[in-house]
Amino acid sequence: MRIHNLRHAMATAWLANGVPVKVVSERLGHVSIAITLQIYAHVLPNMQAEAAEKMDALLISPDEMNF
Repeated sequence: MRIHNLRHAMATAWLANGVPVKVVSERLGHVSIAITLQIYAHVLPNMQAEAAEKMDALLISPDEMNF
């Protein structure tokens, strides 16, 4: 396995686990988050669904949500 593959796997795992794109971008040494988003956009659809689920839960049971 190449180091590049490990780097890509690490960045993908970070994003999939909710690490902010800005943080991932800085850790990878990208000049801007735009570069990070272009490369790792495939991870973001799941994050969109999770955000929607959290909003649903907040609207249904606001006392039970912990952010």
